[in-house]
Amino acid sequence: MSADFKLSCVLFDLDGTLVDTAPDLIACLNRALHLHGFDAVAPEIIKPFISYGALAMINASQPLRDEQVKADILETMLNLYQDNIAEHTVFFAGMIETLAAIEAQGLKWGVVTNKRERFTNPLMDALNLTQRAACIVSGDTTANPKPHPEPMLLACKQADVNPQECVYIGDARHDITAGKSVQMKTLAALYGYIKPGDTPETWGADALIESPDQISTWIASLSCR
Repeated sequence: MSADFKLSCVLFDLDGTLVDTAPDLIACLNRALHLHGFDAVAPEIIKPFISYGALAMINASQPLRDEQVKADILETMLNLYQDNIAEHTVFFAGMIETLAAIEAQGLKWGVVTNKRERFTNPLMDALNLTQRAACIVSGDTTANPKPHPEPMLLACKQADVNPQECVYIGDARHDITAGKSVQMKTLAALYGYIKPGDTPETWGADALIESPDQISTWIASLSCR
């Protein structure tokens, strides 16, 4: 890492990185499956696909269904999720303290997610994060979602920081690709929703972190360089 790197802003993916949305997403999927006449699926089968969107969750749970059936399940699931956006969603252990530590150091932080605005904004409100975040960019805020650089650049514009002074933290390859595309530092969140067959060590992240408290450890290491 460059010795002259100056950190100004910590950017997070949302699902599987900043907060654990799996309980609500999986509950809404299983309720949608039930309403369409299908059996519920085990959380461990679906959880690794959350970072790739609701349709990926449905494809994993019902791989043999035709596309119209999947589309119907998707619509039901998303409507249910919008109405139950934060019933069981929680911060990952240590994340509340990590955010407080970031703020205490005078650093900005924000969110860049592929989740749609109709879900991101109510969720951030429900978690009392909207006013604290320097930027919130969703999957449909810009014309192109991650891994395209466009949402990353908009986040920096909103936060009034340079991309080269940011670190982006995510739990999927497209997160690391997006961050690297605009010369951000990147951390791969191994505690998130890692998909079967994923090899985070090959994504090119600056570091792999196994828990949110390691974010603070990584930030602290910068002052030692």
